[in-house]
Amino acid sequence: MGRRRFQKPKPFLEGNYWWHLVRDSSPTGSRKRKRVKLADAETPVREVQKISEELLRPMNQGLGLTGSAMKLIDFMHDTYNPKFLPAEVAPGGSTHLASSTRDCYRWMISRYLEPDLGDRRLRDLGRSALDQYFSCKGSEVSYPTMSKIRDCLSSVLRAAVEVEYLNKNPMEGLKLPKDRRERRPKPTITPEQFTKLVQLVSEPYATMIFVAVWTGLRVSELIGLKWRCIHADSITIEERYCRGDWAKPKTAASAATIGAEPEVIARLLRLPMLTVEVRAGRAIRKHKLVKSGGPDDLVFQSVQKGCPMNDQNVLKRHIQPAARKLGLPFVNWRCLRTSHATWLVQSGADPKSVQGQMRHSRISTTLDIYAQIVPASQRRALQQLSAFASGETTPAELQTAAMDLDFSEPESGAEGSRSNSRSKMFQIN
Repeated sequence: MGRRRFQKPKPFLEGNYWWHLVRDSSPTGSRKRKRVKLADAETPVREVQKISEELLRPMNQGLGLTGSAMKLIDFMHDTYNPKFLPAEVAPGGSTHLASSTRDCYRWMISRYLEPDLGDRRLRDLGRSALDQYFSCKGSEVSYPTMSKIRDCLSSVLRAAVEVEYLNKNPMEGLKLPKDRRERRPKPTITPEQFTKLVQLVSEPYATMIFVAVWTGLRVSELIGLKWRCIHADSITIEERYCRGDWAKPKTAASAATIGAEPEVIARLLRLPMLTVEVRAGRAIRKHKLVKSGGPDDLVFQSVQKGCPMNDQNVLKRHIQPAARKLGLPFVNWRCLRTSHATWLVQSGADPKSVQGQMRHSRISTTLDIYAQIVPASQRRALQQLSAFASGETTPAELQTAAMDLDFSEPESGAEGSRSNSRSKMFQIN
């Protein structure tokens, strides 16, 4: 490659735009002259000169890396796919991404990134170019798809930074267009529906549902739960397992110890003593639910081989058929976790306590659950408004009802001060 030279071309006006000529390095190492558009013709000369200097600053100061001249499609085929998206993982080997994430990224690369951005060089994928790309993409694909494209492209450019093809990931801090979809409440089940569901499902899947609802564990954490993580009144989350991949918990806040009711611990400790009957042709075989109960063994083991369970198999074959019999076709693993948080809110727990039990890294995630639950005080206020508008209640009666909703503290030392139990506890039903 030729030696880098300092460049300070003189901008020139041609047609309706200002331009300048620079010598650009190609992937083969040769230097070619390239014309670059700077600004509209109405832009003052001094401003155009500043724009020209800013564009050439990375090249003149040696900040432009040679690998940035590579096209995005070549980088993905030669570097990113073999290292970050391997087709097969050796036994005991580790990868940067989970298998489901790798499958998703392969599809995003072949379906969107290669056709749309494959011919662009890495250094051309700046913030303005990416903002324009996602602004146009918002009218073509749904918001969830656009989010996956963003995550995939960010992973690719992050890998380019790791191999020193780029100095900085231009996707950092990039904001997508606003989500215009209608916000729908997350589905949950009631305690009565939960009881009926547990009764219809056989073991060990009934215990999985019981623990999921009463602790709020994610399904990957539930399947990866080991006996050393079960304590007298708590459960520790150390690992998670999802379809062949072992990994750390989702976030740093997820790797924590949470409280558990005695009924939950007792139900878990009951598993090693249970057996299940499985029909094999005309014969019936009996299997122990826990093949080995050492500290490093799984709590929930597959019935026949004692291997880690597949969450989709458990959901499709055992949980959803029972839920459909109860008229609950929406039940899934996420629904069970959300039901736990909803019950906490309805029982009067404050947001910070719910966040700790759910192990949310952001309080905004917890507040989304609070937003879909109407407090009892709001219901009472609306009932009083309806009664007043229909003439069934007088203003004097409304004033008496308002005193019942007073949350202020009574004056200390005052004799005969009226106590109100609701003044010290905000109860949500």
